[in-house]
Amino acid sequence: QVTLVESGGGLVQAGGSLRLSCAASRGIFSTYVMGWFRQAPGKEREFVAASTWSGSTTSYADSVNGRFTISRDNAKNTVYLQMNNLNAEDTAVYYCAAGQRWGRVGSPGEYKYWGQGTQVTVSS
Repeated sequence: QVTLVESGGGLVQAGGSLRLSCAASRGIFSTYVMGWFRQAPGKEREFVAASTWSGSTTSYADSVNGRFTISRDNAKNTVYLQMNNLNAEDTAVYYCAAGQRWGRVGSPGEYKYWGQGTQVTVSS
């Protein structure tokens, strides 16, 4: 069983930055994909970014490409989401997820483990 714990959310002004962290409870080297999703009130959960555990391959939603960066620290079993130039449309609960294959990385169904989420609120 893998436990994922997100942190780093908060309130930020438009144009600002935040860095989210997701710490895994144990080594997940066999877990191929780490992903970030978000869900705004009244909306479906949507894909934000994903990375192979090695970091050699990444994928981003069009809405965040060029503003967000996913990275990882294998020694700390932690994956990060650096979010820059935030805007009000980025307001959501952000979830970390872990999956076992690089397939349809944008689909929540591809991920086996989920964190509890961390709130990001961007004020305009």
